[in-house]
Amino acid sequence: MDLSGRTALVTGASQGIGRACALKLAACGANVALVARNQQKLEAVAEEIESAAGAPLAGAMDRRGTGSLARAYPTDIEHEDRIKATFKSVIADFGKVDILVNNAGITRDQLILRMKRADWEAVLHTNLTSAYLCAQQAIGSMLKQRWGRIINLTSVFGQMGQAGQANYSASKAGLIGLTMAIAREVGSRNITANAVAPGFIETAMTSVLPEEWRQTALKMIPLGRAGTPQEVANCVAFLASEEAGYITGHVLNVNGGMLMG
Repeated sequence: MDLSGRTALVTGASQGIGRACALKLAACGANVALVARNQQKLEAVAEEIESAAGAPLAGAMDRRGTGSLARAYPTDIEHEDRIKATFKSVIADFGKVDILVNNAGITRDQLILRMKRADWEAVLHTNLTSAYLCAQQAIGSMLKQRWGRIINLTSVFGQMGQAGQANYSASKAGLIGLTMAIAREVGSRNITANAVAPGFIETAMTSVLPEEWRQTALKMIPLGRAGTPQEVANCVAFLASEEAGYITGHVLNVNGGMLMG
């Protein structure tokens, strides 16, 4: 999976699945724009990528193509104007956006009867609306080169629902619909749109779950274990590659068999 010459933008790239995706795409040769709120964590990921590539951390844009470059773009994707400004900066720095990975997401768990509307709207805005806004900005660049990959990180709970996560499940289900709509709209321009649906993955988000819940979840997984961010990132890299050029509008399940049928 050679992504040399491609530029990927990854949201939520400071940790967990987003970080793993950024590292994997860079390992495949792509330059990577790292987007999240935490500048310190983003810069650590950028340093890790560029150290592996052997490229200097600053003033290195003339080395494009000789090793993966990474730059941090601290951004609050809850704000449309900041998303637009970030894409403008990324395109100014790298010339284009070939690959968009919409990974940023939050949870505000509560039973539906007790869920505050603010928590509903915060999750829908961060997980779903921001993906629409980022895709809208990325597609403009992709249309010019008649090539693009849009990859949305959804969830097994967007497919099967989850008690106490009506907002999260709705946002992730919405991402699946968004993915398919985009795939139909831009497929004729050689732009694909796909979703990756992780199951129970070992991340900072899942590490705080009660042990009883973890054990219950593991019993639902035929492979008998949680997945890793790297296993999700491998699938994202495949969908970003030329090898996946005839796949669009698809939801790739990465859940150890948790959801079948």
